[in-house]
Amino acid sequence: MKRMLTLAVILLVCAALTASLVWPARAVARKVEEQSSSPRPLRPVHTYSIVARDPATGELGVAVQSNWFSVGQLVPWAEAGVGAIATQSFVDPAYGKLGLDLMRAGKSAPDALKSLVAGDEGRDVRQVAMIDAQGRVEAHTGQKCIEAAGHFVGKDYSVQANLMLNDKVWPAMSRAFEVIKGGLAERMMAALEAAQAEGGDIRGKQSAALVVVAGKPTGKPWADRVFDLRVDDSAEPLKELRRLLTLQRTYNHMNAGDLAVERKDNEGALREYAAAEKLVPTNLEMIYWHAVALVNMNRVDEALPLFRRVFAADRNWRTLTPRLVKSGLIPNDEKLIQRIVGVGEQ
Repeated sequence: MKRMLTLAVILLVCAALTASLVWPARAVARKVEEQSSSPRPLRPVHTYSIVARDPATGELGVAVQSNWFSVGQLVPWAEAGVGAIATQSFVDPAYGKLGLDLMRAGKSAPDALKSLVAGDEGRDVRQVAMIDAQGRVEAHTGQKCIEAAGHFVGKDYSVQANLMLNDKVWPAMSRAFEVIKGGLAERMMAALEAAQAEGGDIRGKQSAALVVVAGKPTGKPWADRVFDLRVDDSAEPLKELRRLLTLQRTYNHMNAGDLAVERKDNEGALREYAAAEKLVPTNLEMIYWHAVALVNMNRVDEALPLFRRVFAADRNWRTLTPRLVKSGLIPNDEKLIQRIVGVGEQ
């Protein structure tokens, strides 16, 4: 209770000093108490992670791997235009929620972290990193975090780890993030893989997560999440996370293609669909909807070979096709439908 009251006092002071934080004092105290009274793990839950920002796009992200079930439930926190947080070791999830609240109210990531650490009687067993939308970043590794434990704060990122096999893990993460080219998700993924290559968690591996949010909020939180991936239980969580990352990129291309169709940008749509199929060439879903898009562009001859591939692999897609008429997803043209469903039939 003493810890909860201390955190409440800190947030009340922040509220008084920050005009954009408008919660009444009692509401703040109540919210702090609710967040801080959630059940705490009795063992160190989380191991190595990275928080980062892409200065070119403004995207913010968190990625983490652990030998603990469903690491993605508590460690990663991110909000478009606000910041990203990893809270681990003897994890206190309140750091995630309250840290974002403070940054949204105008606090820098370093100031938000310092405020919360100062009011936490369990600070010596916490490991937390925060980065804000301006790229200001800070990390805290408690003195009693289980060795090997430490962190490194670089430009637009921080890497941190505890319960590692050795102290080479987080330096390897830093090098990988700085050297690898590509988008934020790819660079964070490379950092996780570098950690594992150096020995990773002394206990082994079980789960992983990766979150990337847009640089500018749209007002639609669900649209701001560029990547939101979790592997809850796997013998090879990073390999599975890598697979999911590729698959998410594929669907991002498909979604971009659909938007291009809405804008009547047929060539742009086809480029996006082709990019999706290149990433996952065996995915029937991608091939089928690419074919449907071609039909709606009056490019039926180009669509038929794609339909043939899909129908040969799974006849249910052939059964589905006439049903699209009622939903307006394909022209109400009986001859056209028969031409499509007849593809490949003997």
